Amino acid sequence: MKVGFNLLLWNAFITEEHYPVIEKLKKTGFDGVEVPVFGGDPAHYEKIGKVIADNGLSSAAVTIIPDEEHNPVSPDAKNRAGGVEHMKWAIDCCAALKAESLTGPFYQVLGKFTGKGPTDDEKKWAAEVLREASEYAAKINLVLGVEFLNRFECYFLNTLADSAAFVKMVDHPNFGVLFDTFHANIEEADPVGCISKNIDVIKHVHTSENHRGMPGTGHVDWAGTFKALKSGGYDGWLVTEAFGDSLPELAATTCVWRDYYEGIDDVPAATLKFIKEGWEAA
Repeated sequence: MKVGFNLLLWNAFITEEHYPVIEKLKKTGFDGVEVPVFGGDPAHYEKIGKVIADNGLSSAAVTIIPDEEHNPVSPDAKNRAGGVEHMKWAIDCCAALKAESLTGPFYQVLGKFTGKGPTDDEKKWAAEVLREASEYAAKINLVLGVEFLNRFECYFLNTLADSAAFVKMVDHPNFGVLFDTFHANIEEADPVGCISKNIDVIKHVHTSENHRGMPGTGHVDWAGTFKALKSGGYDGWLVTEAFGDSLPELAATTCVWRDYYEGIDDVPAATLKFIKEGWEAA
């Protein structure tokens, strides 16, 4: 098991000014970091990857679908082709970064709704796009983990069961699910029980509190979650995804309207202690 921290707490685009954060996460005791891949080029991520490696850390990455011109569920074949190209771009960035996995809701434009659930055509289109992306990712042994989100952020995938069914449609060994405790807390009738039923498709885990702040300060059933994952044989990443209101643009995207911390400098150490103790006790 690897314990990581998502760098989105500090910025959506990592640059040299954030390198000290990576160094501090290493000194704190984390095994790796998760890097947002929302812009830039492979050369940019190669520099970040070197800093991560020089600090003895592993890396993972997260991306999204930026616009309709790159939308895997678009009825326009040109836009779906754009979705393939976007995923290949993100995978190329991951290759430069030397990331082990690429996760995120990379199936639709966030916040865009049709007024109904996903159609059979949309499922087929997205599966075709992400099967091609998975084949491309397999060339560098990169695991893809699709993330289901709550109903207020997307309509295509909202539950672990829906995600598991979609994984079967994609039908590629490099493709699985990112399980995020924040979204599961909203959408699942049983946020813990759903894990054991679908443990075989979970490739990556976000440890995220129900209010999107630091794990252990809300009401997510951490003891049950860790026990379900551990007893099911999960031995992958546990990456904390926490947010605050210090970055206005990111706060607006994640709908975080209040400050959860006196300062974010103490968040990593407290988080690492909580995650490691919880996992050991499970």
